[in-house]
This record gives sequence, C-alpha cells and structure tokens, in this order.
Amino acid sequence: MKLLVTGGAGYVGSVCAARLVEAGHEVVVLDDLSTGHADAVPDGVRLIEGDINDVIGEVLAEGFDGVLHFAAKSLVGESMQDPAKYWHGNVGTALTLLDAMLEHGTPRLVFSSTAACYGEPDEVPIPETAPTRPTNTYGATKLAIDHAITGYAAAHGLAAVSLRYFNVAGAYGRFGERHATETHLIPIVLQVASGTREKVAMYGDDYPTEDGTCVRDYIHVVDLADAHVKAIGAATAGEHRIYNLGNGFGFTVKQVVEACREVTGHEIPADVAPRRAGDPAVLVASSEKARTELGWKPERVDLAGIVRDAWEFTRSRSQGA
Repeated sequence: MKLLVTGGAGYVGSVCAARLVEAGHEVVVLDDLSTGHADAVPDGVRLIEGDINDVIGEVLAEGFDGVLHFAAKSLVGESMQDPAKYWHGNVGTALTLLDAMLEHGTPRLVFSSTAACYGEPDEVPIPETAPTRPTNTYGATKLAIDHAITGYAAAHGLAAVSLRYFNVAGAYGRFGERHATETHLIPIVLQVASGTREKVAMYGDDYPTEDGTCVRDYIHVVDLADAHVKAIGAATAGEHRIYNLGNGFGFTVKQVVEACREVTGHEIPADVAPRRAGDPAVLVASSEKARTELGWKPERVDLAGIVRDAWEFTRSRSQGA
C-alpha cells in the first residue's frame, strides 16, 4: 500500500515509518518539523515538510491507500495551560485531515490515540470498555478525535483503527526519543546517567504499590509500531475499532530507576518529591482485544532490554554531538 505518515519525523512516527517500509509498503512522511527531526525520516522515504492544515489536500490528491496519523501536540502540562493550542492543534487538524481523506477517497486511517482517554481507572488492567473520563486537555482532545472518527466511519465508510497506549520507550537503531521538552521517565533518568541532568525526582513513595512508587505500563516502541502495521492491514470499511496497547503489567518508578542504574553503570541520584495531583497509583493497559483481533502481542517486554535500547540511542546521539 501507499501510505502517508503524518508526524513521521517524530519518535513513534519515525519508527512506524521504518517498520512500514520493512513490511513492503510505500511510505511518504508529512511533518512540519516543529517537534520532529528531518534526519529521523527513514532512508528512501520522501519527506513533505508542511502543516497538515495547509497542504493535506494537495498531498492526498496524489492518491493514497491509507493514513497513519501521529502528528499532535502531546504535553499534558502544556495542554492544561494553553488548551486552545490543543483543541485547535489536535482536534481542528484531525477534522481537516478527515475531510481531506473524504474528498480524495483515502479509505484507511490508523490514529495514534492515548490511554489518557480513560483518566483514573476503575479497574486495572484497563479494558477498552472502561469509562472514558480524561483528566487533562490532551486526553480530552484525543477522545474527541476518536468520537469524530467513529462518526466519519459510520457515515462515509472510512476504515479506521485507534490505538490507545501509555508509556512508549526504547529505540530502534537510529530512531529514538529526543524531545526538546522531555516528560517521559526513562529518557529523563538516562539524561542523569549521561550527565545532562543532575538527578531524577520520584513523585511520591507512599502509594499502595510494591515499593510505594507509581506503577506504569511500558511498551517498546518497535512493538507499538508493529501494532500500527497490523492495524492498517486490518482496518475494515465502515468500522472504527479501538485497541489498547501495553504489556499488560507494569513497573514501579523505583524499578525503572534501578534498571537504568544497572544498564548504564551510573549511580543516578534520585530524590523523593511530593505526589503530583492526579497521579493514579497504577496505570496498566489490557491488550487482550488487540491480541485476539489483530494477532498482535508485545515481544520486547523485558525492562532492562527496553532501557538498553534507549541507552544505546542516547549514547549514540551524545557521541555524534
């Protein structure tokens, strides 16, 4: 298939683009490079630099078999401080994309959604049937887009899949995580190991968990990308399917820090800080539906292995700099 990957110069989008190419698809990346990097686009993949809102009609007029939509604003804290940026940047842009797909007859869509749609869960692991009660603007915008996709699929025959996931980690060769504003635990801890950050803060150590720190589900970025490859092939006309993606179990913050210490050989100072408002004790996604219907299962579930891949990428970037 000929596929357009929006946000394909970003972390998850670039890995997904690489895996799509390896699966035999023709891939084109559309990215405005506001947070992505041109050198993250896989070799042999054409990069169109531009804003979806300005160029998507012209791009889709080429003729595509599907779109994988990663382009989004994704900082939870910023979304609460500047909600307009997220409602316009995420929801407005997604509607522009959906309208252009309808106009040019693009039949398939895989949407990079988030388990933040669920908010604080009533049950763990979280199934797709869980109530959707996002606690931040970022999650609310992703949920709104999911609702829009459901409507377009029913009304216009769009074949759509939304994938909801929590913490993506690891790297794939030269494709890895390098955000200007880093909010994810593993790269933050590795910044301490690489000497670009003094210490890491663990927010709360009195939760009802094994060691008192929060538990989170970590999924390797390659496993995540492979789910997108399967999803674009499984998309069915007139249906909008939603799948949660995760390992099905979690690791505590202390376990993540300790794994980083073991992998890097660095002491990595870590201080306990006060709890952050709205942080649930445990967030783990159930992936049973994706396993059953997509035939997908995570293969890279070892925490040390996830950290090792991320650390190798971090070191390669440091040596290159």
